[in-house]
Amino acid sequence: MIDLEAIRTLADIPAAHAARHGQDIAVKYGERETSFAELDATSNRIGNRLAAFGVKPGDRVSVLSKNHDLWYPLFFGTARARACLAPINCRLTAREIAFILGDAAPKLLFVGEDFFETALAAVAGMQAKPHLVALYGEHPAFQPLARWLGDAPATPLADPPRQDDDVLQLYTSGTTGLPKGVVLENRNYSRFMQLATEVDGFAYEEGETVMIVMPLFHVAGTNVSFAGLAQGSRIVLVKDFTAADAIRLLTEEQVAHAFLAPAMIQMMLQHPDAERGDYSALSSIAYGASPIAEAVLRGARSTFGCRFVQFYGMTESTGGGSYLSPTAHDLPGKLTSCGKPWPGTEMAILDGDGNALADGAIGEIVIRGDIVMKKYWNRESATAETIGSGWLRTGDVGFRDADGFYFVHDRIKDMIVSGGENVYPAEVESAIMGCPGVADVAVIGVPDAKWGEAVKALIVAAPGHSPAPAEIIAWARERIAGYKIPKSVDFIEILPRNPSGKVLRRELRQPYWEGHSRAVG
Repeated sequence: MIDLEAIRTLADIPAAHAARHGQDIAVKYGERETSFAELDATSNRIGNRLAAFGVKPGDRVSVLSKNHDLWYPLFFGTARARACLAPINCRLTAREIAFILGDAAPKLLFVGEDFFETALAAVAGMQAKPHLVALYGEHPAFQPLARWLGDAPATPLADPPRQDDDVLQLYTSGTTGLPKGVVLENRNYSRFMQLATEVDGFAYEEGETVMIVMPLFHVAGTNVSFAGLAQGSRIVLVKDFTAADAIRLLTEEQVAHAFLAPAMIQMMLQHPDAERGDYSALSSIAYGASPIAEAVLRGARSTFGCRFVQFYGMTESTGGGSYLSPTAHDLPGKLTSCGKPWPGTEMAILDGDGNALADGAIGEIVIRGDIVMKKYWNRESATAETIGSGWLRTGDVGFRDADGFYFVHDRIKDMIVSGGENVYPAEVESAIMGCPGVADVAVIGVPDAKWGEAVKALIVAAPGHSPAPAEIIAWARERIAGYKIPKSVDFIEILPRNPSGKVLRRELRQPYWEGHSRAVG
């Protein structure tokens, strides 16, 4: 359980447990172990150094890194300085990262050694560059973390965090191709912590081991970390996911809880070591971030022999929304449901005019409650469009059955979910347009056994040209992140459009989804 008197905000987590069992291990990363007392002290040092550096409440601090144990004191220290951490997806290109840095305008950018050159390319054209600090590793253009910290004291900061402080700004892709910064306050996470232990799947025991393989720039990685640390659990953090390592750690570290994207689960099931693992300590596996195939879920339940819980939500809802409890997995007809709303959270199905629909009727899934974001950073119109009605519009189409379970049927937005990553066709189309020999392009998601959905480009060739698929893919690769690049290219005579000129992607998707019960992967 979370001691809500001692943990008012996320920043309080290390101190609350340092006071009770400070020498217990909070985070294990490779062979390195960090106690709650050490996590608390380093968080204070970073917070004090940020304040001395001139970081003020409301300022942004960014980090570009793979999963690393120093991410945690960086987050808690930033929150204690009443600033807001804005992590950057490390799979993005330098051009995409430059846009986010220009939008967030962080005073400092902490970078892991895997991305030194990418970071330098991203800041090269910026007039007001952030101060560059090497989170780990060494590079002459980056101040080493130890030198930057200097003799910063490990004492608590004088000005404690407040409920209306912005604490985390996670960037999501946008339908126009421009990422949007989702601003989450301490208030959002205070409510999240209140509700987490009431949700079967987030209620951990003190001292249990929680494995983190989701990236810490993703709400699933942050939330499972926060829930685990807040309840006094031991975090085992994985830098890069591989099926072999995940299976090994489940056994060697006697992991009790883990969150896995469906694509990760499938890769683990296909690994020869899966049947030889010792999962006797495993209590629950949570899954989400993209739909899961029923066959994969059944195979996972058989192999791992633990409880499963599905989470449905968005970054904009602090990752919360609905959940399919372990017991609900055994109810007839519910295995493909995303479950029922979190306690204290409302969900509904609305029509195009914002009217609530009855059970069984298909409409947009919406969410309301204290977990809904404050706003999109620097995006007033997008904020109004998404939460201006009082409901968070998810962009997902679905229905609620007579038992109150929600089902995702399709998506209003054109978003493709591939391996848990969101890909927006407009951004990919923009990257492809301009490629020699391409007259028109539409991008859709098609079924993929491994990733749920794969990105496919449908190309109208320019008269007299016959561009090769490999050339089109290579063109896109120079402009967007690898996970957004089309996995396949088909050619088409003309793209279907409505009278206003909008491409009818539903018509394009239909042939590829025939025989599937849902129009999502």
